[in-house]
Amino acid sequence: MEVKMKFLDRFSFALFYLRSMLSLFLLCLFAFLAGFIDAMVGGGGLIQLPAFFILQPQLSLVQTLASNKTASFLGTTVATVRYVKKVQLDWKHLSVAIVAAFAGAFGGALCVSYIHKEQFMPFIITALVIVLLYTLFKKELGLHHKEKQLSPFQFSLYALLTGGVIGFYDGLIGPGTGSFFIFAFVVLFGYNFLHASANAKLLNCVTNFSALSFFFAKGMIVWELALPVAAANMLGNYLGAQFALKKGSGYIRIFFIVVVAALILKLGWDYL
Repeated sequence: MEVKMKFLDRFSFALFYLRSMLSLFLLCLFAFLAGFIDAMVGGGGLIQLPAFFILQPQLSLVQTLASNKTASFLGTTVATVRYVKKVQLDWKHLSVAIVAAFAGAFGGALCVSYIHKEQFMPFIITALVIVLLYTLFKKELGLHHKEKQLSPFQFSLYALLTGGVIGFYDGLIGPGTGSFFIFAFVVLFGYNFLHASANAKLLNCVTNFSALSFFFAKGMIVWELALPVAAANMLGNYLGAQFALKKGSGYIRIFFIVVVAALILKLGWDYL
């Protein structure tokens, strides 16, 4: 009887271990896909975060968000480095957006436990619908890099609003942050989708780091999950950035439209 119990215990442990490994493997596959898409047009959270919820249900909400943010930050860093090497950025003006994005994201992370996110969903979905329609009807939007002639005050104001408002949104809620950054750079500054993606990746990296610093200080990251998922996300981001740099703004625009439409459907479904 005792031998039989030991066998059952070992079998149960082996079954549990295999199930855990399979869940982690599937999570890494989704993280790779999320990184590939996120490197071009944002929206990786649309794939990776739900995968965390489904495949790692034992985690608390905060642990899930913290571990997901860790993987996203490391993956975004890879894409950012790739873009910075290939795309010329206006660091003088971008610095304003970087500071604003960092402060906004940290403020958003601090407010997570005090605000009911569901109240914001109708406004977020509406904003995404406007972004999608504007992009669809403006056929040439983001295909040509023609920076707008802005005064130093206008440039600083737009950069401050872009970084601060979207940064706060990323720290508070998150889905679609990269897409919002890209749209802002295309519409407000006249960038093409390639240059907008490069700038968006850098700012998204900053907002991820800002929010992550809060989670790290609180010890909320489950490292044994976050690190392998991060490795998969990093590989996806690297290949996604390579694809974007090779194919250019036309392909990025197509992916942008698809991802924004998917975001609208996903967030709408969750809300309803």
